[in-house]
Parts: sequence; structure tokens; C-alpha cells
Amino acid sequence: MAILVTGSTGTIGSQVLSSLNGRATDIRALTRSPDNAHLPAGVRAVRGDLADIESMRAALDGVSTMFLLAPNVPDELTQSMLALNLAREAGVTGIVYLSVFQSEAYSDVPHFAGKYTVERMIADLGLPATVLRPAYFIQNDIRQKEPLLNAGIYAAPIGDKGLSMVDVRDIGEAAANELVRRDQSPAPLGIETYNLVGPDALTGPDIADIWTHALGRAVRHGGNDLVSMEQRLKAMLPAWHALDLRLMFARYQADGAVATESDLTRLTHLLGHPPRSYRAFATDAAAQWANL
Repeated sequence: MAILVTGSTGTIGSQVLSSLNGRATDIRALTRSPDNAHLPAGVRAVRGDLADIESMRAALDGVSTMFLLAPNVPDELTQSMLALNLAREAGVTGIVYLSVFQSEAYSDVPHFAGKYTVERMIADLGLPATVLRPAYFIQNDIRQKEPLLNAGIYAAPIGDKGLSMVDVRDIGEAAANELVRRDQSPAPLGIETYNLVGPDALTGPDIADIWTHALGRAVRHGGNDLVSMEQRLKAMLPAWHALDLRLMFARYQADGAVATESDLTRLTHLLGHPPRSYRAFATDAAAQWANL
């Protein structure tokens, strides 16, 4: 029984592999560059790419359970759907798919709508899958280090409706728990869906206040100017990606992305502990930055 982890060298994939460590005997990590992959001991690198059909067929040989994380690229939807079809063809009996919180609601945000289409495929075909829907990653705000320390500004334009941000370690643990549960099941299991969220619904000013206390200096929210954000992102990302993110933040500002008590109860049961908080992340980050 083998578990294949796609997206294995990225932020989430590495957390999944870390959480799987010691819990399965045959863990394989899909990577385009096996010779350069830095993986936990006991994890086998497998050459492959979701966009390369024959490499995926080879990578899925002998695999019983798969973690599917598609990259944020223009053909993300195609890659995800083809990977699921190949997994079904290969006899994979357990799938954990990484979607996104509010995928069904943000129909004008390309990567949300694409992930929801994949969820519909899973439901329509009755695939043996767990759908994980993470909220905005807490660790994305590591990128706020420079404006926080140099200008006293929390610059993410997340709005005033509230986001229930999730810690990436909780995503890794949730995925690993479901991969192991499905891999060890004597028969394919039914579809499950979990919203992966944090315990607090935070606004821009709320997060600025958290950083004020964590850093011991005044921090203010930089506002919700999406046009300026898109222009900054275009210096680092393709224009289509910058616009996709602008559209996401526009929906955060208009509607928020707030967890329910049911979401938190189910996630706590899945993890075996309450989800980690933004305040704990900020406190740890501030301590690390102070020691640099």
C-alpha cells in the first residue's frame, strides 16, 4: 500500500510529508527533480508532473492513496481532472484533494471556481475522496515582515468582514490523518469534506493589533487598496495570477470567509486538537525575527 503526495516540495506538500513521517511504510513524493528534492528520511522521490500524462501513469503504479495538490497555473483545472481520471484508471482507492474554503461561493475567482469544479467531479463520480478546503494560509503573512518591521504596517488588504485563517501545519496534519485513514481502510471510504480554518475571524485592524502586541510597537492596517496590490504583485507574478489574487481579496472584502462553530468542531476532531491561532503564529514569528 503506497501513498503518493503531489506538490511534495511546496509549502503544503512538505507539511503533509512531515505529518506522515513514521505513519506509513511506503510514502512517495512526486517531483519534477528527484535528484534535488529534500525529503524526509524514508520518503521515496518519484519523477513526475501533473501536466505530463505518461509520467503520472508511471508514478501512480502501485499507489493505493493519493494527495492531490494542483499548482496555481492557468491549466490547474485540467491538471486536476486528468490526475483524478488517471488515479481512477490506476485503481487508487483513496484520494485527499486540496480545494479552498468558500470554493462554491467565489464563482468569479478563477482558482476558486476551478477547485469547485473538481469537487463536483468527485461528487458526480462518487470518487473515494476527502476534500479539504483550507482558508487563507496564516503563513502567507511571513511576507509581511518588511512592512511590519520597517514601516509598522500590516499591508494585506483583507478587509473588515473577517477571515478565519488557517495554519499550514494544521493543513498538513489534516491531510496526513485522512491519507492514513483511507490507506488503512479495508474498503474504499465515502466522500468527506472539511473546512480547514482558524479559531478567529480576523479583520485587517484586528491583525494589526495582534502584531502591535507581538512586536511591542505600534502597527496599523495599511488599508484595502486592491489596485495598488495588483500592481505590486505584477512585479513578482504573471498578470493573470495577480488579477486572480486581486479578485480573491475583493471577495474577502465584500463577503469575508468566516468559519462556523461546526467547522471548528469537525476540524478539532480531525486534528485531535484545536486549530492553531494567528496570535500564536505572530508571537512565534516576532520572537524569531528578534533573534536574527
